[in-house]
Amino acid sequence: MAFDLDAVRKEFPILSRQIDGSPLVYLDSGNTSQKPRRVIDAMTDFLENSYAPINRSSYRLAGEATEAFEAGRRAVARLVNASSPDEIIFTKNATESMNLIARSWGGANLGEGDVVLLTHMEHHANIVPWQMLRDERGIEIRWVPLTADGQLDLTDLDRLLDGAKVFSFTAMSNVLGTIPPVAKLCAAAHDAGALAVVDACQYVPHNATDVQAWGADLVAFSSHKMCGPSGIGMLWGRLELLDAMPPFLGGGNMIDTVTLDGYTTAPVPAKFEAGTPPIVEAVGLRAAVEFLEDLDMSDIRQHEMDLTRYALDTLNGRFGDEITIYGPDDVAVRGGVLSFAFRDLHPHDVSQVLDERNVCVRAGHHCAKPLMQVLGVQSTTRASFYLYNGTDDVDALADALAGATDIFGF
Repeated sequence: MAFDLDAVRKEFPILSRQIDGSPLVYLDSGNTSQKPRRVIDAMTDFLENSYAPINRSSYRLAGEATEAFEAGRRAVARLVNASSPDEIIFTKNATESMNLIARSWGGANLGEGDVVLLTHMEHHANIVPWQMLRDERGIEIRWVPLTADGQLDLTDLDRLLDGAKVFSFTAMSNVLGTIPPVAKLCAAAHDAGALAVVDACQYVPHNATDVQAWGADLVAFSSHKMCGPSGIGMLWGRLELLDAMPPFLGGGNMIDTVTLDGYTTAPVPAKFEAGTPPIVEAVGLRAAVEFLEDLDMSDIRQHEMDLTRYALDTLNGRFGDEITIYGPDDVAVRGGVLSFAFRDLHPHDVSQVLDERNVCVRAGHHCAKPLMQVLGVQSTTRASFYLYNGTDDVDALADALAGATDIFGF
């Protein structure tokens, strides 16, 4: 079936809300997505009828809860084409997944002088954990620069990768929308003898994802950006790599045995899931994955490409030199994230004006301060689209921006 925007919108209760008699225009999905009814209902039903601790009790209710939790893992494995559900580690969020990588794999394999390669468009979650290791271990961090239109400048990639042990990069920028050639970058990392780590937090919710086709080693992403609940993130890794990595946290569930003299770990994935996990969230996540699968990720991607093209043309056509939209113009290599500068207005003033029209955007550095420095700005206004947005939302954004004239006198 063709992508039916009206039918999709009806799945999201919050989109029917009005504030002061006007509809809600939600353009902050790059931060967090809204939740469809089936996710809300799945979590509510589980809490009302099936909640119990998992993995530790033998009574029937606990067995049902354990199965519901593991069904969430199987759904995620299917969505990203993992070779086994055991390759999916549940974490708190993608930030924790990236810290797990740096602390577990990095802590065991990186020392003074070892090189980690990042890019100038990384989120803080893919910068700070490596900087912490640099401060503790004396590793070296190198950076892939950007082209003028916000894509990765790969002309010097071989030199940058020379001697590197890790190449960690985003699959889609949360500021520029840029989608780099992930499979090509993973292959380049391996050719240089480096581990390929992918921050796919912005990518997985919007694109068909195949971690095996990418040739990646470790991939982090998060539920709350893909119509699922907050409080649960995912780390995919090659099973043999996860087996070799030391545990990240210690405690219950991640052990095989404990004595006064030491411990042995449980197999993957339990080895990395210490303590009581996000059980209800895994149930909601499964419902979110099934929702996305029913819509079809390729149709979602096409819808967002068409919408992004419309947004770029509408905003540039309407405001011309008064607006600067960062990132590529080619929607084939970008997602529906539009970070922009408008006239000489501070991004927080712009967001306040938009909020008066019930247009929800984000203003700030978007957890990407190094990229802000590269762009030569302190912050931007960001409108980010998802599967429930349409051209009417873009028009509302443009009309609200035009309203800034009345307030600030431009």
